[in-house]
Amino acid sequence: MIGLLGSIHCVGMCGPLAFAVPSFKKGWFFLVTDKLIYQFGRIIAYCTLGVLIGLIGKQIWLAGFQQGVSILSGVLIVMAACSRIFKLQFLNDNPSFILKPFNKIFGYALKHKANHLIIGFINGFLPCGFVYLALAGALNTENIQNAVTYMFWFGLGTLPLMFIATLGIGFTGAMFRKKINRVVPYLMLCIGLWFILRGLTLDIPYLSPAATGISNCN
Repeated sequence: MIGLLGSIHCVGMCGPLAFAVPSFKKGWFFLVTDKLIYQFGRIIAYCTLGVLIGLIGKQIWLAGFQQGVSILSGVLIVMAACSRIFKLQFLNDNPSFILKPFNKIFGYALKHKANHLIIGFINGFLPCGFVYLALAGALNTENIQNAVTYMFWFGLGTLPLMFIATLGIGFTGAMFRKKINRVVPYLMLCIGLWFILRGLTLDIPYLSPAATGISNCN
């Protein structure tokens, strides 16, 4: 669900980048194939992040800190959402030094025959609010396999709209992005509050299960 809803935001922010990657062969078949490869590159990157975050999450579960991590994740997500709602720019802007290395890599990757796969993979590591949301969810799983599965389904959820966007640049106009960005913070706020409630273990089915049911809920 995070992937499906978050992909609305992705269309506005990453759609133009995906569309800009050139295809070396002409024709609709190769265009569609290349854009699908780009999407799978992103999903591979998300699964890679799932492995890394799963290693951390497993240790958290073994140490019994999963409730606190769920609450902390929720608080950070709520703070990020509020920073956008109240236009606190110092919390919204990505430092330029983070993006500079990616820009250099993109320049080299564009010329490679596997440019769609490479750039799709790199795109998966770019700073993104909804990727952070997914990683927060993966962090609250109890092992590496669950974390990778979580990130895989997140990536798959983003695929339909992102794929459509890469085939039609008209989906990513300035007005469209502006409207999307007004909705995104409120969705982040809801997800953040859910993480907090889940960590509080108020024994509310599905919303805030008891402590003994957290592992089953994941």
